[in-house]
Amino acid sequence: MLAPEWMNNAKFPFGSVLIANRGEVACRIARACKELQLSTVAIYTSEDNNSPILNLCDQNYLLEGESLQDTYLNINAIINAAKQTGAQAIHPGFGFLSESAKFAKAVDDAGIVWIGPSPDAIEVMGDKMAAREKMRSVGIPLVPGHEVSSSKIKEIHEELIKVSPTLGFPLLLKASAGGGGKGMRIVNRPSELAEAIESAQREAETAFGDGRIYAEKLLTGCKHIEIQILADGYGNIIHLGERECSLQRRHQKVIEECPSPVVDERLRSRMGAAGIAAAAAVTYMGAGTVEFLLDGENFYFLEMNTRLQVEHPVTEFVTGIDIVHQQFKIAAGIPLEITQNQISLNGHSIESRIYAEDPSSGFLPSAGPLLRLEMPQGPGIRVDSGVVEGNTIATNFDPMIAKIIVHATDRKTAIMRMKHALQETVLLGLHTNLEFLHALLCDEDVI
Repeated sequence: MLAPEWMNNAKFPFGSVLIANRGEVACRIARACKELQLSTVAIYTSEDNNSPILNLCDQNYLLEGESLQDTYLNINAIINAAKQTGAQAIHPGFGFLSESAKFAKAVDDAGIVWIGPSPDAIEVMGDKMAAREKMRSVGIPLVPGHEVSSSKIKEIHEELIKVSPTLGFPLLLKASAGGGGKGMRIVNRPSELAEAIESAQREAETAFGDGRIYAEKLLTGCKHIEIQILADGYGNIIHLGERECSLQRRHQKVIEECPSPVVDERLRSRMGAAGIAAAAAVTYMGAGTVEFLLDGENFYFLEMNTRLQVEHPVTEFVTGIDIVHQQFKIAAGIPLEITQNQISLNGHSIESRIYAEDPSSGFLPSAGPLLRLEMPQGPGIRVDSGVVEGNTIATNFDPMIAKIIVHATDRKTAIMRMKHALQETVLLGLHTNLEFLHALLCDEDVI
């Protein structure tokens, strides 16, 4: 497949892309490829044989097998799919293998262009303890904590008891290889420590195959703020402002905003500079997100996500920059054409994640057919979805059905637009969080 004309000066030209994902992110990437005149390959399983991604892509490749390990987490099968279909590049999306250094290296070794940062950068930032050490070395503030040197419960317990007078309780135990709240436990007093260590390690081992944990001082009343960065591999790194991600359930975001209502220009500049420094510390290339806890005027490094974020559309709405397009251009070896002084934030954008789950039952996932599906339309409304009416939502994948993103001139108007968009959405056949999202946006504290 010949590369499109815009790639004439590319260092690593490619004309076809395999999308190593499913659902709404796969559809988002496929549409970006069409806009950039790149041909596409969708991978899918028998469970996804009615997915809209199959109609969006030029080729479809069935992954044999029933389990995730056989299909979307099967590195060899995905690379073989790329070779069989002639795909010259692989975009991992988010979730699944998107932050697997092993996958990124295997793609590189196969002579296929990897749409993402280097395996080394993924490995450092994917290990929370290694990332903390790297950030400490370049002077980025960290949440007070302790990286334990052992994997044995008794020795971890002894270490944390020894440092607890300095850190103080409550503590937050976190999985070094973790994310999404897995392997995370709050410890309010010393007597809870041993049981929490065992529980956190067990969950981390199950979720990530890595039981290592560390401890941070539990900071309460903070904001969860993240900085979107772009880096081209030639030393050019810019940030696209911040996203407000404090509205979460089970440590996972449900509503995100850009810009944050609590971040002013001065703080944005400081946090943006810290995000750029974090990316530079690992010679980052591509799109990435540096996450911080904001406590008043002080902020602390949490982690770096070395991939496309679920909430990237709010930044795209406010900056006018297509982040997925930039990922492709950077991977092709094309230097950034945008400078920091060209970045401006215009208006306000909000994203709501629609999940197949029951908020009244502790947000337990819900499964079933989409008997009726109507998504909102209108000025300033964008819907990213990977399902159509008649599809069945299963519980073995992430329960997100779609994202509604709105943009308006100011936050008050954006909130009103989102509330109306949620009211216009029809999802019948299973439990969803639609009413919960609407209630959040009516809450005086949120407003």
